[in-house]
Amino acid sequence: MHWLKNEHWVRPDLKRYRGLLFWSLILGVMTFVFAGALMFTSGFLIDKSATKPLFAAIYVTVVLTRAFGIGRPVFQYIERLTSHNWVLRITSHMRRKLYKVLETDAAFVSEHHQTGDILGLLADDIGHIQNLYLRMIFPTVVGAGLTVITTLLLGWFNWGFALWIMLLLLFQVLILPWWGLVVERFRKAEQKQLNHDAYVSLTDSVLGLSDWVITHREKDFMSQSLAAPKKLAASTVKSKRFQWRRDFVGQLLFVLIVISMLIWTNLEWTGNQASANWVGAFVLVVFPLDQAFSGIAQGVGEWPTYRDAIRHLNDLQPVTRQLPQQQAVPTQFKEMTLQHLSFQYTPKDPELITDIDLTVHSGEKIAILGPSGMGKTTLLQLVLGDLTPTAGNVLVDSQDVLTYQQHRTNLFAVLDQSPFLFNTSIVNNVRLGNEQASDADVAAALKAVKLDQLVAQLPNGINSSVEEAGFGFSGGERQRLSLARILLQDAPIVLLDEPTVGLDPITEQALLETMFTVLQGKTILWVTHHLQGVNQTDRVIFLEDGRLTMNDTPSHLAKNDERYQNLYALDAGLR
Repeated sequence: MHWLKNEHWVRPDLKRYRGLLFWSLILGVMTFVFAGALMFTSGFLIDKSATKPLFAAIYVTVVLTRAFGIGRPVFQYIERLTSHNWVLRITSHMRRKLYKVLETDAAFVSEHHQTGDILGLLADDIGHIQNLYLRMIFPTVVGAGLTVITTLLLGWFNWGFALWIMLLLLFQVLILPWWGLVVERFRKAEQKQLNHDAYVSLTDSVLGLSDWVITHREKDFMSQSLAAPKKLAASTVKSKRFQWRRDFVGQLLFVLIVISMLIWTNLEWTGNQASANWVGAFVLVVFPLDQAFSGIAQGVGEWPTYRDAIRHLNDLQPVTRQLPQQQAVPTQFKEMTLQHLSFQYTPKDPELITDIDLTVHSGEKIAILGPSGMGKTTLLQLVLGDLTPTAGNVLVDSQDVLTYQQHRTNLFAVLDQSPFLFNTSIVNNVRLGNEQASDADVAAALKAVKLDQLVAQLPNGINSSVEEAGFGFSGGERQRLSLARILLQDAPIVLLDEPTVGLDPITEQALLETMFTVLQGKTILWVTHHLQGVNQTDRVIFLEDGRLTMNDTPSHLAKNDERYQNLYALDAGLR
């Protein structure tokens, strides 16, 4: 439990909102107290009414029954408002904290967490901590409070019987949850890992979906993507079977409490007609307790999941990368060199990039090919400086690219699969490449990427609004708008990360022709998933298992490399 001492995600919020937590717990206990009191007075009223008494004799009981009947939903409603207010405050603060951690240094986070990891953090871990209160803390504390109250009230009449009921209730609060925790501990850890694997596997597969399709490996895609979910489903079925058996034991214990109450009340309260009226009251008061205690074992059984979520978040520290002293970005360069470049996310993970040596001359255009997950995008991130190499360097004229991070937009321009367009005008979206650009400069860029006629047909021309994410435009038009932004940016090195993915062949070919025309004279590193358009590049490199397995001109490879010839035929649908 040493890790709890350094816990800084849950404990600070528990302390900050302890007032709301206290009152939500009190209100939760009072809800069940009033529910029990309602059943108690109702049971007495039923028994008493069976003797046909005067109304005056049951008037107080009728009033109390109405009061408790109104009080129970009122307390429950206020408790729900208070507890959900507390939970939403906690989770809202945690999400803000998580986003700040990710925003502090997104590059650092990307070095240590893959996309699937981040999705797991956002989708699962915060939700698990929310459930820590709703399914574990709240039911357990309320159940413990009701155990104390029930024991004291029964002890007023008979301490021996009170201790017996307390034992049965403690079995519900302590023994059953402990049993479930011991049995399910390793299974929950397995499910947590499988859930993580499912996120990572499915994310990687979907991001590389075009590669699976173009290579006709749909069956491999399905088997790889569904492997972890299938194992997770099988493990979940086992858990549900155990939970059914555990809950069945809990229901048997509840029946035992009811039987015990029937036996005790018949022995204690049936000596005369007056005292017999209390039998129904004492027996009926047990039934609301079932709702209070039934969920405790399930909530406590999820503790391994909650614990891992807390650990996961605590391991995510806001750390800023230590960059070398920043230099002024050169307006031109002769060559960019990748020297013995290697990268892995953590020492436990396999290397994605392994000892790559590559020299890129100014103005050279290089296509980077390779199967999905082989490190193509990672290589671009290393060139850009988003990732810090595990070993080796990326040099621009003998100067480490990490020294240019402060003003790297003057050196690099990036066009990826889904460039973001903001919910503002066309001119503002394009001008993001150069805030000093005039409307005429924007119009010239739009003409260069062959969007001038489309824009001219819009009601407000370049001042027409672009819907958020560019949903008002087609995929090819969105890429052309982003390409116009790059033209205004006028950086000497352009990184293209599969910008044509998802486009139909005709649109793709037209966009490629436009890109290589308007980017004439720029140094281009182009990650692509197939071979259409590679003839317009100076070199083709093939990245496989983090290593370069091809590095030559397209024409030479087409004539002399059998593997390249097979890939070209496969890409063209000839095989």
